[in-house]
Amino acid sequence: MSIEDIIKTARGNIEADLVIKNAQIINVLSEEIYKADVAIKDGIIAGVGFGYKGKQQINAEGKYLSPSFIDGHVHIESSMLLPSEFAKMVLPAGTTTVIADPHEISNVIGLHGISFMREASKDLPLDIYMMLPSCVPASPYETSGFALNSYDLSLLIDSPWVLGIAEMMNFPGVLNLDNEVLSKIKLGIEKRKRIDGHAPYLSGKDLCAYIAAGISSDHECTSPAEAIEKLRLGMYLMIREGSAAKDLDSLIPVLKQYPSKKCMFVTDDRYPSDLKGHINLMVQKAVNAGMDPIKAIQTACINTAEYFGLKNLGAIAPGYKADLLILNNLQDFIPETVIKNGQIIAKNGKLLIEPEKKVLSTQRGTVNIRWLEQDDLKIKAESNTVKAIEVFSGQLVTKCTPSKVIVKDGFALSNPDEDVLKILVIERHKASGSIGKGFVKGFGIKSGAIASTVAHDSHNMIVIGTNDTDMFKAIKELVKSQGGKVIIKDGAVTAKLELPIAGLMSDESAETVIRKSDELKKGQKQIGCTLDEPFMTMAFLSLSVIPELKLTDKGLMDVVDNKFINLFI
Repeated sequence: MSIEDIIKTARGNIEADLVIKNAQIINVLSEEIYKADVAIKDGIIAGVGFGYKGKQQINAEGKYLSPSFIDGHVHIESSMLLPSEFAKMVLPAGTTTVIADPHEISNVIGLHGISFMREASKDLPLDIYMMLPSCVPASPYETSGFALNSYDLSLLIDSPWVLGIAEMMNFPGVLNLDNEVLSKIKLGIEKRKRIDGHAPYLSGKDLCAYIAAGISSDHECTSPAEAIEKLRLGMYLMIREGSAAKDLDSLIPVLKQYPSKKCMFVTDDRYPSDLKGHINLMVQKAVNAGMDPIKAIQTACINTAEYFGLKNLGAIAPGYKADLLILNNLQDFIPETVIKNGQIIAKNGKLLIEPEKKVLSTQRGTVNIRWLEQDDLKIKAESNTVKAIEVFSGQLVTKCTPSKVIVKDGFALSNPDEDVLKILVIERHKASGSIGKGFVKGFGIKSGAIASTVAHDSHNMIVIGTNDTDMFKAIKELVKSQGGKVIIKDGAVTAKLELPIAGLMSDESAETVIRKSDELKKGQKQIGCTLDEPFMTMAFLSLSVIPELKLTDKGLMDVVDNKFINLFI
């Protein structure tokens, strides 16, 4: 980039590389829309005005010109795609920058996981910044593949692609002055980088303490009251719309009634089929619900850029990166043209370039379980009533619900007629043989079993089923493929998606992953599952930092009281 050439271009002394003419500029800085031309040189906006000439010119014909969109918090691994395939999905939708938290793969292979994601993200037409995982593992109540301490994070914190410390899920550790937790927070403060939060239902004095520690954002708000309290106390609100956790609808009143300058749109965890429409569909939903279009676009770009200190991103003004969208209207927000670094990269939903696919070795197999027999899955009955984990569609929080199981020959079995199913979490990193056993309610499965190696946050193997035979078959299938998702019915595989990269990601194309995911959806209906996204819901049942009741490989966890509890009543 030549500063001299940009100055000359801005003054009209030399031709721009690209000029977008006759556009309705969406100015997120002054909150207005007006007609102007935009001159771009070396990927930078040199001038906004009239009379510019360019080597290449686009006549916007009065259409809207918007900054492109930014996803403020996403786990790329949750898409099950390599970063190159993820980029192919989100770029045509107008997302040109994401702030990724490689938390999932770090729980499996540690610092190598962060390095893997960084190398796989290099030289893509999608800018991928990263936050360093703060909770590997998320809590001491589960077995992860690795543990990352503050020294480990200090090795990477000064990298320009690192924007800070990722979601601090261990809020009890913050409140109880855990030395290791506080050392990670202090690292972010010392380096003047952001520290993201994760504090569902935290309120009052405890919330004040959490924020005062230096944690400045939260993406776990599910109600207006919770969001308003956090905004009032100075937190930035990351409004999430993932495949399982969908909070935008409930938080629309906050966006409409309160200043939105400290609000951002994020996706957190999304399946590939939900990436075709990305941040742009969140803007669309917010506007359709009555939010001012300019404020909705601010929430999708400049607010996020300013929060993370990306000073040259998220607006249409001289000196900003030429990451732009041409929109036909302010209703659907589907980009006609996507411009990245001054280059046209997508038109009408079609990517015009092919990101380089990078498949990097993860060095070792990551599904390592102790030798199991089917009898190892049994649960000795202490009564016929259990504390079941009840799930709810579209939510990550669960409820402890007393439920009846079938008792036969002294063992507790699934009770499909009452929608009470056995659930197992099997440690898969160190072959320790540790198995958490419990029951879950809300899946509606009438026969067979489902299993996955995607189980937040330590990603042990998780299995739900109506009978031990199908559950045992599911376990064996995931060992064979070194990770994935599988559905078993009557001893046979009805659908399977292999995820050999850390048991989390596929090395195949997005189209292949979507096709196999569709087969899983068909398979889940065949076994009677009533949830729209059972694998996503199941993946969070082992996350011991989201209330109320969860199951890890170490046992049944009361997240509210922060202790293990007896399964039986």
